[in-house]
Parts: sequence; C-alpha cells; structure tokens
Amino acid sequence: MATRQPVVSVLGHVDHGKTKLLDTIRGTSVVSREAGLITQHIGATEVPIDHIYKVCGKLIGGKKFTVPGLLFIDTPGHHSFITLRARGGSLADLAVLVVDIREGLKPQTIESIKILKQYKTPFIIAMNKIDTIQGWSSEKGRPFVLSEKVQQEHTMDVFNDRMYHIISLLAAEGVPADRYDRIDDFTKAVALVPVSAKEGEGIADLLLMLVGLAQRFLESQLSNEEGPGKGTILEIKEEKGLGQTLDMILYSGVLRRGDTVALGTRGAPIITKIKAILKPKPLDEIRDPRDRFDSVKELNAAAGVKISCQNMEGVIAGAPLIVISGPNDPALAEMKEETSVKIETQDDGVIIKADAIGSLEALAFEAKAASIPIRKYGIGEISRRDVVDAAACGTQLNKVILGFNAELSKDAAAELETQDIKVFTNKVVYRLIEEFQQWLDDTKKKQDAEKRSEFSFPAKFKILPNCIFRAAKPAIVGVRVLAGRIRPNQRLITSDGRSVGKIKSIRSGEEVIKEATQGQEVAVAIDDITIGRQADTGDVLYIDILGSAVKEMAKADITDDERMTLDEVITIKRKEEPFWGM
Repeated sequence: MATRQPVVSVLGHVDHGKTKLLDTIRGTSVVSREAGLITQHIGATEVPIDHIYKVCGKLIGGKKFTVPGLLFIDTPGHHSFITLRARGGSLADLAVLVVDIREGLKPQTIESIKILKQYKTPFIIAMNKIDTIQGWSSEKGRPFVLSEKVQQEHTMDVFNDRMYHIISLLAAEGVPADRYDRIDDFTKAVALVPVSAKEGEGIADLLLMLVGLAQRFLESQLSNEEGPGKGTILEIKEEKGLGQTLDMILYSGVLRRGDTVALGTRGAPIITKIKAILKPKPLDEIRDPRDRFDSVKELNAAAGVKISCQNMEGVIAGAPLIVISGPNDPALAEMKEETSVKIETQDDGVIIKADAIGSLEALAFEAKAASIPIRKYGIGEISRRDVVDAAACGTQLNKVILGFNAELSKDAAAELETQDIKVFTNKVVYRLIEEFQQWLDDTKKKQDAEKRSEFSFPAKFKILPNCIFRAAKPAIVGVRVLAGRIRPNQRLITSDGRSVGKIKSIRSGEEVIKEATQGQEVAVAIDDITIGRQADTGDVLYIDILGSAVKEMAKADITDDERMTLDEVITIKRKEEPFWGM
C-alpha cells in the first residue's frame, strides 16, 4: 500500500513568521503580497521529497525516505486550524508551532498549544528569528547544527538563555520540550528546532525532523487506500473564468474529474459532480500561485487542490467532501456522522454559535472546561431567533450568546435593541470565554450589591477598648468589623438577642463612609444605646436581619465568615423563636 505525504499545519502567534517560514521552504514571496503582511486565507503547498533531499543534503547524505513529501497548510490563525476537520478530528497529521525566540509564548501561541493537545496532534516547535540575536553570524540555508559551531560563546549564551526561557514557559503549559538534537525519546518531549525563516538557517533541520517523525511514528496513519476520495473544504472562492470554486485538501483515496461527490453544508449534504480539478505545481501556493494550475483528471491523496463543481450552494468551510456512488451510498451516513455535532446541553445555560463545525466544538470544549453551561448551539451567524431564544431564558446570567467568529445578522442586531440580553463575539476563543467570565463576575457582584441593599446581610463587630468617645445620644465608639459589612440605618442585637439601637453613621478618620467591611477599624455612631448599660467595651454586636431573608441569604454568594455569622444569628434568634428563619 502506498504511503501518502503527511499534512503539516503551521500555527503560531501573529507576526512570529509562519508564512515567511513557508516562503523560505518553497522559495516564494507570498507574505509580501498579503494585506498588511498578515495571512488572510488558508494556503496549501506541496513540498516533494526530492526538494527535501536537496535542502537537507548536508544532514542526510544519501539516506532515503518512503514518505513522498510534505503537504503544508498555512493558516491565518489557530481558529482556522480547528475548522479543518477530517475523520472527526484534526485534518493535520503533524503541526509546526512557530515561536519568536525574542517574544516567547504569546496569547495565540498558548491557545494553539491547547488546541493541539485537545486534538492530540503531534507537533514540533520552530524557534524562529535566531538571526536577531546580537552577534549571530548567518549563512543562507545553513543547518542549525552546523551554524551553532561558528557562533561566538557570548552569542550562544544569549541564545541558550532565550531557549531555556521558552522551555520553562512551555513546561508551565504542560509541554516538556528540548532542543531537537538532544532528545532521546520523541514520544516524551516536544522538539525545539532553532530556525531563521529570513536567512533559511535551520530549515534543513526542520524538514528532516518532520519527515523523520512522519516515517517513524505515522507510517500506518499515512497508508493511502486506493478507495473513494475524502477531503476537507478549506475555502469557497470566486475565480475569474471558473466562477465559484472550492480550495480543498484531499486527505484520503482518489478524486477524479466527473466523480459524484457529496459536499457538506449546514443542513443536508449536496450531491454534485466534479467539473474540474486544478492542482498547483510543486512548491507553489494554492492561494497565490506563481504559475498556472495544472488541470488533472485524477488526484491521489494527500494533496491541496482547487475544484469546480456543478452545484456548491450552501457549502461551508471545514465541511467534508466524499466521493460517492449515488444518493444511496452508505458513505452519506458517514458524512452525516462527521458533520453532526454532539454537544452536551442543559435546561439552563448560554447559547453558543460559531462559523464552522470545528469552531463550535472548540468553543463547547472551552466552555465546558470553564464550567459554562450550554443550552443551545448552532453554526452560522447569530440570528434573530437566537436573540429571542436567549431572552426567553429564566435567569439574567444565562441570557447570553457567545459567538466564536460568528457575526450578528441585521435582524438580530435590530431585535437586540428590544431585548435585555448580552452578546459576546470574538475571533479568539479564550478571549471570548474571558470576556464572558469577567461580565459574569461583575454582574454577580452587582446583583449581590442590589440584594444587600434590599436587606441587611450577616455582619458583626466588636467594641474596642479605650475607644468610647461618647456614651449616649448618640453613643460613639471605636469598633473592629469581624465579619461582613456594616452600614448606616442597620439595627443591632447583642449575643443574647436584645435589641440595642441602630447605626447612625460611620467614620474612618475624618471621612464619613457608606460602609465598613471585615477587618476595618472605624468609629460608629449608634442611636438608642447607652454604653455601660446595654453594651460595653469588648462586646460583640450583630446586625439584626429579617427572618424572611434567611433562605435568600443561604443561596447568595456570601463569605465563609458571613455564613458563620448567619449561623450565630440564627442560633441567637431561635432561643426565643424556635422556627425563626425557616
């Protein structure tokens, strides 16, 4: 059985050099033609084994591999990686995580690591921009293991400091790593390959690592069945002279011109025929080719190609493509299974939306990890129906829609103006979760403050020695708040349940304050009490609370000290009224 080339996805933080790395590997300048020099679309490039032999000649001599090459996917970000699914998991067989040696792990690097671990995708780290280290002596295309031998000692000291800093940051993320040439067991540590995408240094080491790992660990996975083609749609594009086309990765089997295929949509699959298969030349880029595409009649996996079909209505990025024999082909059931989303839902929770199946699964995964309950989910833009459904949820904290790379429709925006719900959208999943959690914390605090304003919460304070400033009318004493918070107009009771007046005002130094919280020492003016009669130095006084509020307080977000104080008040009250607070 033939071995197909592995699919290698390139990920990393913006501007850490993903596309520049691939430009250097294939000898192109795609990055210079990108808007703002940032990757806008998903790309795919075939790097044949003969090119790898040429680049790696100084390292491998006459050694040969059975892997026919590498198929690289360049993505605009980690979000694109999770939209590219195959067989219910990641499309990529391997991944390269690009890290700037100067900047280390950035937010998108960390999220990429989380996603790679979630999808169990083996990866190596290209530690880029070694040429920026002061004193580094570069030579175009030189392998790193040869380059380090000509560097000055102080330069290598700086290099090692930065590398070990990155290794420590990776360890904090649960990723054991070391320089690739120092690893004995690649199943236990992630390989760090120092490179300069700008100068081409270390590129040979990187390619050799990828081919070697693929051949050693992925041989069974790369066995290419000579069966019906299976692929993943990257993007839908309008091409001059062709109309609408699909960029896709064929990851298994064979695809032929004229084949009947099923294409994934948000609903039932479309059954259509392949009109044309256009393949970029080796080392050329599917999204921005230097040469004309080759029109081919037959294609074997793995390959990145552009196809034209008779009907592509409703096809979505990240959806599968499967060659079928007809409308009754059993493979359609397989496709239905692959495109079905299984997310655990609850009666109370938020609504989540995303632009693709993989995105939705990633958002659900992160929501579950953050203990965020999900009531409803869907693919596509946030609709008016979503807004109405969110508004119908019982509690304010669940009247929320989280949109991962999902836009708000015009109808939804109009409906939103009439509904009291919250919509969060972001293209970075962990930021989306963080924004929601921050709002959740703020809203809970606000609700807690509103509840506290409705009735007194558990609190107690102690009258301090040598701090009786006036005995009565009103009594003014220095106190320490032992639990909770005290406010003006709260009534007080003693530890034996006697009512002993009401707080008139609170001062901290010369300033009149609205409340004093646990640990504060303040001066309190108390009406209707005489110190030395109803209370004295060293006494603990409690805030009097309503029996009808006890059940509500028990459910509220109160501290352990407040809960203990509540229990003490209940004990005091029930000496006179056995069923108080029930």
